[in-house]
Amino acid sequence: MSGWDASAQAWIDVQGEDGDFGRVHVLDAPMLAEVAALAPARVLDVGCGEGRFCRMLAQRGIAVTGIDPTAALIAEARRRHPQGDYHVAAAETMTLPESAYDLAVCYLSLIDMPDLDAALVRIVSAIRPGGHLLIANLTSFNTAAVHLGWVKLLLGEPSFPIDHYLDERARRTAWRGIDILNHHRPMKRYMQALLGHGLVLTHFDEPPATGGPPDKRDRYNRVPNFLIMTWKRP
Repeated sequence: MSGWDASAQAWIDVQGEDGDFGRVHVLDAPMLAEVAALAPARVLDVGCGEGRFCRMLAQRGIAVTGIDPTAALIAEARRRHPQGDYHVAAAETMTLPESAYDLAVCYLSLIDMPDLDAALVRIVSAIRPGGHLLIANLTSFNTAAVHLGWVKLLLGEPSFPIDHYLDERARRTAWRGIDILNHHRPMKRYMQALLGHGLVLTHFDEPPATGGPPDKRDRYNRVPNFLIMTWKRP
C-alpha cells in the first residue's frame, strides 16, 4: 500500500495553506514562471493532493482540473476550493478527454506513481498536440539516498550517501506523521520514457532555494533535492 490514505491528514497539516519549504522557497517561483511563459488556458494537475497548486493557477485565471488517487486529499481540495474541478483518480487509470489540455503538471507526483509507463500514456494523451508537460520531481540521487538524507559520521563532515542508483525500487519515506511509498528511478528511466512518447525537452532547471531560514537554505543548496522539466508534445 502507498500509505497515502493513512497519511492524508498529516500531509494536510504539514502543507497548511502555504506549503512546505521546498515548494515555497524552491519550486513555486520557477514553476509559476514556466506556466506564465506557456500561457495555457486549460491545465491538468496530475497528483494534485489537497489542491494547493490548482488554487494558485485558478487565482491566475487558468481553468484547472486536479486529479489524485487519495479521496481525503480531494475532499480537502474541494473544501478549500468549492468552485474547482477535482476528481479521485490514479494517473495510471484516469479517463479524460484526449488532447483536452494545453498543459499537464506533475508537481512532485511522478515519484508517487508505481507504474510510470501507464501513467505517462494517460498524461500524454490528455495533452493537445503543441501542448506541454511541466514536471517538478525529486532528483534521482535524492531518491537513491541510503539514509534518506544527511549523515553525520564520528569523524569528518556530514555527507549525503547514495547507493544502488541504477536499481528501480519503492522506498518508504516517513516524516512528521507522514509515512508513504516513493519510487526511486534513475534519471535515464524518466528521460527515456518521456523521449519514448516523442516529447521534446524545452526547459530544464535545478533551482536553488532563494528564501527561508538561511541555514536551511544553505543546507539545501549544497545538495538540491528538486529538478524542473518542460516537455512539448509535437
